[in-house]
Amino acid sequence: MFSIFSAFLLAFATAAPIHPIELLAWSPTILCPTGLTIWPRGSTQTVTWATDNIPEEKLNSTGLLLLGYMENNSENLDIKHPLAVNFPIISGSVAITVPENTTVRGDAIVVLFGDSGNASPEFAII
Repeated sequence: MFSIFSAFLLAFATAAPIHPIELLAWSPTILCPTGLTIWPRGSTQTVTWATDNIPEEKLNSTGLLLLGYMENNSENLDIKHPLAVNFPIISGSVAITVPENTTVRGDAIVVLFGDSGNASPEFAII
């Protein structure tokens, strides 16, 4: 009985070869803001990123831009109040308004999501 069960198990347990599927993650470099940038609260600013190496599969992707800050080596993002949504990633820029109620700080960041999140260098909000 054991040999019949073993033969049955072996016949159905042979797996088909596994072929890896490439998952394409594109993380554009944020060009502005930089570490020298200062954004006054309530002002209109433009966030820019590199698009020179965008994969063809991502040409129609849309983005999400969040404001946050760095603390204890961690990104703290305001996910409830995005700075911009549904803009074309291929554009390389998006205009935003810095919220009036944003805390004055020197460790602000923006994070661009489309396919993958990419954080800017820390900058100041005054």
